[in-house]
Amino acid sequence: MLEGSEVSRLLDILGNRNRRRIIELLRQKPCFVTEISERLVLSPKAVIDHLQMMEREQLLVSYQDERRRKYYYLSHDINVIINLQKQDEITLPAVDEDQKTRFAREVAIFKRMVRARDELLANLEQLERDIESRFAEIARTGGDFIVGDEDLEIILALSHFDLTLAELEEVCSLSTDELKQRLNNLMSTGVVEQINDRYQIRGTHGE
Repeated sequence: MLEGSEVSRLLDILGNRNRRRIIELLRQKPCFVTEISERLVLSPKAVIDHLQMMEREQLLVSYQDERRRKYYYLSHDINVIINLQKQDEITLPAVDEDQKTRFAREVAIFKRMVRARDELLANLEQLERDIESRFAEIARTGGDFIVGDEDLEIILALSHFDLTLAELEEVCSLSTDELKQRLNNLMSTGVVEQINDRYQIRGTHGE
């Protein structure tokens, strides 16, 4: 049984929707950063931040395979049970008219905020479906430019942020030599370019 402070800390962790999505994914099987990023359409940096936070709280553990990919899996299954118990009848104090007016105004504002939030979430879900569809189209039509899933890993990572070679090494499952080779190939086809020490999706491809 968890103590009160541990319960509060766990609820803070589970209060984030993307952390809940990561936990649900890891319930199915251990995954590495790029795999989580692709499945949930999140930036590798955001995934790493969530994973490191949950690893610090000992909800996750990790190991490296022979390709130096760092896999994460759940160290504990998480079950949250909430019991709602009806209170005995409560006598409320009398409320004057000004309080009723203020309360009604607060409820109306709250309603508008909830509906605006729901609309934003619906739009976000549609955008996530559109992104997944577009990414699948890139994989389908990129035969002349893309050689395997590893190139798609690089394109996905650079779609979120312009990254240095070291940062790409952290989020991709490739050795340094293979990463350099694939970056050179993507640059030769005009998909990626290097500005100073950072790689980015090139020109019209990045707009």
